[in-house]
Order: sequence, then C-alpha cells, then structure tokens
Amino acid sequence: MSRYVGAVDQGTTSSRFIVFDRRGSTVSVAQKEHDQIYPKPGWVEHDPLQILSNTKEVMGAALARANLSARDIVAVGITNQRETTLLWDRTTGKPICNALVWMDTRTNDLVQRYVRDGGQNRFRVTTGLPITTYFSSLKLLWIFENVPGAREKAEAGDAMFGTVDSWLIWNLTGGTNGGCHVTDVTNASRTQLMNLATCDWDDALLSAFKIPRACLPQIVPSSAVHGEIRISPLNGTKIAGILGDQQAALFGQTCFAPGEAKNTYGTGSFLLMNTGTTRVQSKAGLLTTVAYKLGDDVPHYALEGSIAITGALVQWLRDNLKLFDDVAQIEPLARSVDDNGGVYIVPAFSGLYAPYWKGSARGIIAGLTRFVTRAHLARASLESAAYQVRDVVEAMEEDSGINVSTLKTDGGMVGNELLMQFQADILNVPVARPKVTETTALGAAYAAGLAVGYWKNIEDLKANWDIGKSWEPAMSEETRARYCAFWKKAVARSLDWVD
Repeated sequence: MSRYVGAVDQGTTSSRFIVFDRRGSTVSVAQKEHDQIYPKPGWVEHDPLQILSNTKEVMGAALARANLSARDIVAVGITNQRETTLLWDRTTGKPICNALVWMDTRTNDLVQRYVRDGGQNRFRVTTGLPITTYFSSLKLLWIFENVPGAREKAEAGDAMFGTVDSWLIWNLTGGTNGGCHVTDVTNASRTQLMNLATCDWDDALLSAFKIPRACLPQIVPSSAVHGEIRISPLNGTKIAGILGDQQAALFGQTCFAPGEAKNTYGTGSFLLMNTGTTRVQSKAGLLTTVAYKLGDDVPHYALEGSIAITGALVQWLRDNLKLFDDVAQIEPLARSVDDNGGVYIVPAFSGLYAPYWKGSARGIIAGLTRFVTRAHLARASLESAAYQVRDVVEAMEEDSGINVSTLKTDGGMVGNELLMQFQADILNVPVARPKVTETTALGAAYAAGLAVGYWKNIEDLKANWDIGKSWEPAMSEETRARYCAFWKKAVARSLDWVD
C-alpha cells in the first residue's frame, strides 16, 4: 500500500525531490543545484537538460535515503520556477536553445515596442499582467526572432513550448515516445497568453505576440491525474499535481479563504493573497493570477506582488563580493552591528518588479561612509528584503481593502531570525513561520494527494498546518517611519538608471 506522496520542487537555483507523509511532514529529501548562465549583462539562462538530469537524480536519491520504491508513493506533484521559457524539438527531444529564466531582461526592446503600441497595461484586463520582461510571451517571441529556424519549427508543430513544468512532465511521461505536453492553469496564467476568464489560450493574445498555437501545451487543472512516470525508480507513479512555485506555497500554507496571504522568500520574494473566485484587477502595481484549480471546480484567483531579488542578493554578496563563504554566515555577520549604519541596498539587478514595474531601474547601494563595514552591508541586504515586502503589502491592502493581520512566511530565508524580526518590525504586524517550512513542495504534494484521494479534502490539509514560531513587532513608530523614508529615497535614486 502506498504510504507517501512525492513532490518535485524545481526552483531557480536547484531541483529537489521531497517525500511527505499524511501529516505533511518531510520523510526524505534530496537536492542538487544547477548552473546559472549569464551570457551577457541582464541575460540569465538555464540548461534544460541539466535540470532534467538533476531532477531524475534527486528523485532516486530521496527514495534511496528512506529505502523507498515506487510502490510507496501514491502520486507525485510538480512545482516549478515560473515564466522561465523553454522550446524543444518534438522529434529529438533536444532543447532548441537554453531556457530563458524569468529574471532575464533581454526582451527590453520588445517591451518598449509593445508599450509604444498600446501602453504597459494593454493586456492587463485579459491576463492580469503588465507588459514587462518578466513573463513568457516576449521571451518566446525573442526566441522566434533570434534563434534560426525556431519559428518555422513551431508553426509546423515540430517545436514544443513550455514552462519548466511542461518540460519535466513531457520527459518524465515518455518524451518522444508519447510524453504528455501539458501545463496547469497557474503556470499558463504567467505566460501572458492565457485568458484569465476562460483559462484557455487566447487567440487575440496569440496574434498580438505572434505565437503559433501548434507549439503550445494543453492547459489542465492544478490537481488532477495528468499521466504516469515512465522512468525508474518511479515507473508507473501518477503525476497528479502541478502548481507554479508561488501558487504552490500559497496552497501549502493552506491559504484557501479570501484574504489569506503568504510571502515566500527565495531567489526573489512573492506575496500572494487569495481572492477566491473573484478576479481583482490591481490599481496599485500588483498582478492578478490564478491561485489554483482543483479538478473540475472553478478556478480560484490571487493578487500577487512579485519581487525579483531578495535571496539572490545574499548569493551576490557571497559570490560576487566575497563577503562570506556560506549564506548561513550572513546572519551572525549582520547581528555583529546594531543597525545598518545608514546603508540601504536596492537590488534592482533586473529592474524593479511590484509595485513599481520599472525595467529601467538598476541596483544601488546608498548611504556609504567610511564608517560602513561588510557587516553593515550584510544587514542592509537582509533589510532590503523586508522593505520590498512592505512595499507590496501596502499595495495589496490598497487593492483589496483588507489589512494583513499576520504574514505567513516560508522559503529559504525564513530560518534567518534577524530578517523575520525586522520584517515584523517594519510591517508592524506579527510574522508567522509554520512548523513545515517546505511549503512550496508541500503544496504540490497536497495537489497530487487530493487528486488521488490520499487526502479527502482541503479540511484535511488545513488540519496539518501548525505554527512553528512567530515574531511580534517591537520597533517604535518613529524609527519605522525614519527607516521607511530612507528606503523610499533609495528606491527613487535607482529609478530610470537605464536610458
């Protein structure tokens, strides 16, 4: 009898496979990083074959560590970095080019072309999204315009487009030998090619972006049986859940009621608020997106504030500036000083996302004096994550009319207690970390388990959620106001850096 459910968590920097039990506790996990490829300034690529190979490797490793086999796994869910754009050959299964990662900005000129023709929000009513370098539509168009033969293959149906979920599922379910070419509604909603109302590809959008329908995957629910894995060691196991990573974290945090919100601190940070079956059009710089769709049920929607760089700033301090050798060293280093020493870092490496949507912004370090040390830079980098989240929370409250009373948090940075306390202080609301912090993978597992009856309903899932630790605000209003004023000033300095 199958005792567990598995989840592939394919992120921006690594791939993981995690096995969960019925209580949502981690049974086994394996993880492997993949290369970050930077061919030119602003360009960010991944090797799709490396991601596929790593995914297969961690699936086997996680099972081996717990002495498990396919018969122990009732179903597998997949969650993935969103917007990252892949195109591969239907006959050979080989990528036509490297994957264009969500934070890649090579489509700046295309953005300007489309904005000139109808404004940044010309597709927002249909898609919930502004025209920026972030989404898949212009990335795919860039491939068609710059990779020889790509458009011709796509128009003939010989090339297949997908976000990372589509690439993995197609390969895991057979690839060139009958693999399933699908994507779920949450990932499709991030391509800027799907109509939010119909949850289907939109002919007007395909025409506007010059995308042939022949290359597109089928859009399917987030929780449903989509196919069977046809490789060892999970041969015969059902793939029954697909969620973009941030929607998966919302699902894993059991934010099922309108007004419930979470923030994930990863490479970037992503704050989502469930708006139920209502599509809320943002007027404050947020995105309207699909939260999830369970089987034949109507879809649920969310407001989202997407922040490009939070955890990636810590990696940059480690890899580019060599301030420390391991990211875990940043917290004690930041704690070695009492405050940021007057330093503010705006990490607009690829422009600023929500709520500003300024592709012309670039990163700055403001307030430098001879007093400043690497410890102040470390502290300022952590604080920048909290400031960016505050900006998004303010916009979300303005759009929804709902005040966030507690912020549920997850992701790689939530183990940093200095950051969690500063987040509570700068928001002036409690911050809560769940006992199970792997909420992205857990959300994918939940979606898969629901589809096959491993869990009966969402009430079973809500019963699993339990608080691990919380932080209460302890900062004076005067200090908070002073810090936020300097942050806003630093953001203003970063804008329109690129002509």
